[in-house]
Amino acid sequence: MLEEISKTRSEIEEAAGNISSVDDLQAFRITYLARKGKIAGLFARLREVPPEQKREIGQELNALRLFAEKLYKERGKQLETSRKGKKAFLDFTLPGRDLPIGHSHIVSQTIEDIQAIFIRMGFSVAAGPELESDYYNFETLNFPPDHPARDMQDTFFIEDRVLLRTHTSPVQIRLMETRKPPIRAIMPGRCYRNEVISARSHVQFHQIEGLCVDHRVTFTDLKSTLVAFAREFYGDSIAYRFRPSYFPFTEPSAEMDISCFLCHGEGCRVCKYTGWLEILGCGMVDPNVFKAVHYDPEEVTGFAFGMGIERTAMLRHNIPDIRLIFENDARMLRQLG
Repeated sequence: MLEEISKTRSEIEEAAGNISSVDDLQAFRITYLARKGKIAGLFARLREVPPEQKREIGQELNALRLFAEKLYKERGKQLETSRKGKKAFLDFTLPGRDLPIGHSHIVSQTIEDIQAIFIRMGFSVAAGPELESDYYNFETLNFPPDHPARDMQDTFFIEDRVLLRTHTSPVQIRLMETRKPPIRAIMPGRCYRNEVISARSHVQFHQIEGLCVDHRVTFTDLKSTLVAFAREFYGDSIAYRFRPSYFPFTEPSAEMDISCFLCHGEGCRVCKYTGWLEILGCGMVDPNVFKAVHYDPEEVTGFAFGMGIERTAMLRHNIPDIRLIFENDARMLRQLG
């Protein structure tokens, strides 16, 4: 046993002298100092030694382990010093490494693109709080307290008559309270509804709503504005149509469809094989909304419209599931950047 200890000591000394990298240092530790290393193996055989020799051999084994640990630490320090010394020889005239550059999220990109189109049409951009009162979110927008239209929007109430806004329409009210016509503005922002998260809906989403109020604004002005937007955003070749609809704050109301720009109206999975894609809701501002902000509905008229940003991005980029937009998967975001 003493001879084997002496042989292992010589082996350790030679192995330590051959350490020239961190990987070599790690291999040395595993070979000799780990729980299943050679030194541990020698200690395990101590039970086989005759009782009268155990003390002497035990002392030799302890000395062997201390010897290996000392060489391990010394070689580790030498490698660390060597690495620090090499840093002084770096060529600082070499060009730096390129760092990955981020880009706007797909929702931000879509908002910016839509904003740019309406700004060129003469619209300004307005914003409002996400924590709203029932008065601005519902009452002034022609949702009476018991009106069934309130059931169209499942609301997150924070406390009595205080809620997370379900649309950006309250910004229209706040804007009309502080300004007199003419008004042309769009209102982008985040909204919240207490809905089941699925491929088509989420509890948080973004909207852009628009408002135009002036003397003698007509439904023709509404149609021409939205058709001009759709053709610039989706392409000149699209067809369009307006379908009658219902919104409490507009009368008459309509939904705007465009021909599917993916299948060119022939029918596909995205347009549900109808050849048409719904892109927004719109209508002429209801006189009751004007009365709530002390506008004379006999003197002014206006139109309003609204679209979901996530839905617009999904249509434009053929994204099958709204949840992909909120998961922040860098791989998908890079594809759309």
